[in-house]
Amino acid sequence: MPGLLRGVARTAVVAGTATAVSNRVSRRQAGRWAQQEAPQQPQQVVYAQQPPAEAPSDPMNDKLAQLKQLGDLKEQGVLSDAEFEAQKQRILNG
Repeated sequence: MPGLLRGVARTAVVAGTATAVSNRVSRRQAGRWAQQEAPQQPQQVVYAQQPPAEAPSDPMNDKLAQLKQLGDLKEQGVLSDAEFEAQKQRILNG
């Protein structure tokens, strides 16, 4: 069973990373489209700036997302009741 739990945890991490990357790409693309739609203005000198620091992720939202994924796995029959409870406690106490 530890292998299954490790796999579930790995899947959750991969899914979270994929979501974060997808959201960032979407925001970047939306910004590019907005620039293309904006009326052309005279070129100005633009100095390089550091990109704004991304806001740290909210630990509560992370836990809620993990619990939702865990619930989905239980509903699909991947996790037993005992495995579900053990992982739920690990997420809530971690």
